[in-house]
Amino acid sequence: MALIVQKYGGSSVGSVERINAVAERVIKTVKGGNSVVVVVSAMGKTTDGLVKLANEISSNPSRREMDMLLSTGEQISIALLSMALQELGQPAISLTGAQVGIVTEAAHTRARILRIETQRIEQQIQEGKVVVVAGFQGITNTKDLEITTLGRGGSDTSAVALAAALRADRCEIYTDVPGILTADPRLVPDAQLMTEITCDEMLELASLGAKVLHPRAVEIARNYGVPLVVLSSWTDDPGTLVSSPKPMARPLEGLELVHPVDGVEFDTNQAKVALLRVPDRPGVAAQLFGEIGRQEVDVDLIIQSIHELNTNDIAFTVSQESVNQAEAVAAAIAPTLRNRLDSAPEEAEVMVDRQIAKVSISGAGMIGRPGVAAKMFATLAEAGVNMQMISTSEVKVSCVVDADQCDRAIDALCQAFEVSSSPLQSGSSSPVKAIAPNTPPVRGVALDLNQARVAIRHIPDRPGMAAKFFGVLAQENISVDTIIQSQRCHIINGTPTRDIAFTVARNDAKDARRVLVPLAAELGCGEIVVDEEIAKVSIVGSGMVNHPGIAAEMFNALARERINIQMIATSEIKVSCVVDRESGVKALQVIHAIFNLAGTQKIEVPA
Repeated sequence: MALIVQKYGGSSVGSVERINAVAERVIKTVKGGNSVVVVVSAMGKTTDGLVKLANEISSNPSRREMDMLLSTGEQISIALLSMALQELGQPAISLTGAQVGIVTEAAHTRARILRIETQRIEQQIQEGKVVVVAGFQGITNTKDLEITTLGRGGSDTSAVALAAALRADRCEIYTDVPGILTADPRLVPDAQLMTEITCDEMLELASLGAKVLHPRAVEIARNYGVPLVVLSSWTDDPGTLVSSPKPMARPLEGLELVHPVDGVEFDTNQAKVALLRVPDRPGVAAQLFGEIGRQEVDVDLIIQSIHELNTNDIAFTVSQESVNQAEAVAAAIAPTLRNRLDSAPEEAEVMVDRQIAKVSISGAGMIGRPGVAAKMFATLAEAGVNMQMISTSEVKVSCVVDADQCDRAIDALCQAFEVSSSPLQSGSSSPVKAIAPNTPPVRGVALDLNQARVAIRHIPDRPGMAAKFFGVLAQENISVDTIIQSQRCHIINGTPTRDIAFTVARNDAKDARRVLVPLAAELGCGEIVVDEEIAKVSIVGSGMVNHPGIAAEMFNALARERINIQMIATSEIKVSCVVDRESGVKALQVIHAIFNLAGTQKIEVPA
């Protein structure tokens, strides 16, 4: 007999008819010889209605009272579904998060799960009952027994956490669409269903705006090896399997607060090529990386910084064996990017550094923890290690440093994050490398229209500066997404300086500026510029590592539509471009098309 955890979202239980349909689906699963735990969200738009009521009472309601209010929505759902099951002859019991033993930290509206006390739920399962659990909520470990909620996507998180704690055979997430699609079908009508996707790919897509699964739920599935399937509430189609690597042994105590970093990695077989002061116009990145792709040179990190006047900097890393080819391509292209053939070489200048290393921290536990990157930067600063490039993703933060500082950086990071070993990452140790040669290079495309860019000008170029800025943001619980450090150096009053730009949720942009302005003034930096009219479009796929030129295809597609790329950031399985907000949907559609991700069947999303 298998134990299955099923989760149904608000639209799946949005009416009496839909609740009855869910009850019939649950009973069908039970009749297949399975024990079932069901996690449900509040009915339809109930949570939105409760938020509206709160805002009519108070312009700034307390977090505690919001948790008390919002937790009532799920109680309606679980009671009605239990009644529906009982009417059909299936024994069932509804339990709130507190009753089921979901113990969380004391952080109202955004609590993380510490542990789940499973004795009561296991007893009910043994008695042959379907246990219907209120998602999105828990209770603190304090004597006050405060009700807490888990924040956005909390029911997904509840379901996968229960599956991990109960060691369920699988966790099924039922939603409006038939599974994980190559893009949002509301924006790309010919998006197609994926039968399987890795947890790492799903983490990237979920964090980049794909709303089918919350990153925290995928994180738990990855950390504990929970088989996760995303299915439609309206059909019997098989859906999408989200596959996990074999997990490391982890305690269930501190379920969502385990060590955020699993490994510290390094690669000394790298060199950096930078093209400085290139024109800020569509097609430049496409021209550069198109030719590099034709030379079949594998590029690792790519960053394009924010523009200055009418120019940008583009920097990328390649293996030591490929650096001469990459340098030759950049040197050949540079003159064509200058305003006049007789203009100064410095107008579009190529710089090469063969004495670098890439150091990285990796782990699915970084999600939503703004202090992890800040801790890495602070650790490197305390070790006297200066960062030349920064690249971030949901599961990894990488920094380029001087080669002679690599050992010092690795030792410091292993100690800071309590990691006992640091495998050499020269291409074979990363889990995303162990893929079949015929794996499609791009699995999905995502668009995030809810970001803003913050740029800090003229930061003194010395160890510790990034740590200070991102440490302040972490203290304010502001999560940072893409981070770009410019390659161009300016001498201000005799001090070398660089710019750093990063993206945050648009709702956090004003708070980020508020806390950074006094720090920038204290450190002698330049102005802080916020741009809320941006969009971030990204491609994700573990097969990219076997296909040089994938980034160039993306850049080419945007260039043909005259969409200018404002920033570029990459990881092993992701390429992200920041464009202007008005171009976001068009960018998503053309990129989806260029990688032949379209399906033959139009996906209908129920209202």
